[in-house]
Amino acid sequence: MTDDVHSAGSEKSGAMNEIVEIVKTVVYALMIALFLRVIFFQPFTIPSASMEPTLLEGDYIIVSKYSYGYSKNSIPFSPPLFKGRIMERIPERGDVIVFKLPRDGHVDYIKRLIGLPGDRIQVIGGVLHINGKAIPRKPLAPVMVDSGYGFTRNVERFEETFPNGKRFITYDFGPDGDVDNTKVFVVPEGNYFFMGDNRDNSLDSRVAPEAGGVGYVPAENLVGKARIIMLSWNKGASLFKPWTWVLDARPSRFFHSLK
Repeated sequence: MTDDVHSAGSEKSGAMNEIVEIVKTVVYALMIALFLRVIFFQPFTIPSASMEPTLLEGDYIIVSKYSYGYSKNSIPFSPPLFKGRIMERIPERGDVIVFKLPRDGHVDYIKRLIGLPGDRIQVIGGVLHINGKAIPRKPLAPVMVDSGYGFTRNVERFEETFPNGKRFITYDFGPDGDVDNTKVFVVPEGNYFFMGDNRDNSLDSRVAPEAGGVGYVPAENLVGKARIIMLSWNKGASLFKPWTWVLDARPSRFFHSLK
């Protein structure tokens, strides 16, 4: 009888030890994943058309967290552990960057960096001007795009070239949109100015926060630089419809490096 009790107790102890080891393994795995997410890379899904044609709704991108140093916004839920940035690196004009929306502090936005501290930014007739000079843009063949309202429409395309040599394509629905003619924005010290590549379909730094826009973005709000489109699916794809993982995939966009 004593041997039987001892045997049952040993089995129970062994089972508990196994559970403890499993829990420890899971905790260690989560800690490693969190470390990698904070220090190195973080995935994001593109939810809107504001960065078309560079990024499409349904693109799954990877952002490097180390590109501009680290702030509280590098950590999930942005805990107020410290202010400013450590190991700060200045971003380049033209970088595609994920940042925390200033008026909210929690929502992630992705736009292209247009203005650095001290820059004067203005849009005139749909043409971007930086420090009083129009940014060269070469017209490309127009395309038909989904308006988002159940019909397609024609959109003009332009290849813009920044002073640092960065080139990218923008969409333009015409020179008379709501944000095609702006005042001169002088970017404050410690802040940045962002715009979407889909110029007439982007609530960005051209629009004041109180009007639903982004406004100026403090350096502390930068999360990281968009590096690569890992995967991409059309709008109809769903996690709960496995067949759409194949039928709605956009393989031509898989592993596409971002400029």
